Amino acid sequence: MKLKNNIFTTLLLAIGFILHQITPGILGGMKFDFLLSFMFVSLLLNNKFENTILTGLLAGLLSAMATTFPGGQLPNIIDKLITCLALFIVIKYLSRFKNNPIVVGVIGGLGTFISGIIFLGSASFITGLPVPLKMLIVSVVIPTTIVNGIGTVFVYGITRKAIKLSGIALH
Repeated sequence: MKLKNNIFTTLLLAIGFILHQITPGILGGMKFDFLLSFMFVSLLLNNKFENTILTGLLAGLLSAMATTFPGGQLPNIIDKLITCLALFIVIKYLSRFKNNPIVVGVIGGLGTFISGIIFLGSASFITGLPVPLKMLIVSVVIPTTIVNGIGTVFVYGITRKAIKLSGIALH
């Protein structure tokens, strides 16, 4: 894998992490998860298996460092790796449609939903949950899925435009 692609992936995740940290919560603390959206954009722009593993590990470590969920470090790493692997398959299957905003939104929403379910499932198994799983899915995962699906479309569009204007060639 080219160093330029690794640096690009790392830069995207760093931007997503910083934006996620400074974004205030809305609607009862729910917030747009920029790190997840930038993770999905990285996978859409560079859908090589090596990048998928790199993206999952880095996003998992960044999430683990910043989690406010008690004992959420390991579940964050697990969920980002599995989510990246699942999306790798989905993106490969839908690769000819990846510039369609609806498909990008579905990938962003699906990735967020997978991430949320895997995080809560692994956290439930490893540390336990403060409230019932179903309540967390309905009150946090589903609304965040919708917000991130829409937000990923915008992040992807802006990133593609920036790449085009800068003349960067990925792959």
